[in-house]
Amino acid sequence: MTRVIVLVEEPQWRKEGREFPGELRRATKAALDQVETESKSMTILLADDAKLEALNAQFRGKQKPTNVLSFPAAGGDYLGDVAIAYGVTAREAKESGKSIHDHTLHLAVHGVLHLLGYDHESAREARIMEPLEIAILAKLGIADPYAVRARTAVD
Repeated sequence: MTRVIVLVEEPQWRKEGREFPGELRRATKAALDQVETESKSMTILLADDAKLEALNAQFRGKQKPTNVLSFPAAGGDYLGDVAIAYGVTAREAKESGKSIHDHTLHLAVHGVLHLLGYDHESAREARIMEPLEIAILAKLGIADPYAVRARTAVD
């Protein structure tokens, strides 16, 4: 049985409603079901920009906030942790014309895929990871988050 703990540290996240943690759990489980057959446990931390900036500095040497960070566990039944920053996520959603709800679910799926070893540092890696994200999000009724980029690239 997959267990997803959602910790809400930043009060702004509560504006997304009571059902939001459950939706994050469903999105996470959809990602795990798409690529992983074993049952796993993990945690999603909904934090503020300052927390993600501190984690980004400590673990990646980058002194700036970021939208999502993933921390894989060493093994066993615990998959790891995903942390998402409210401010960065809200700004990105607004700038791209998406709802913060859909963008956050995308970031959760994205973070889970990182926990499972997927990456997008190279074009080759992105060609594997991004279609997985698109397929998982489609199952959740969320539009392709990369469609805007593709349309822009063609124009």
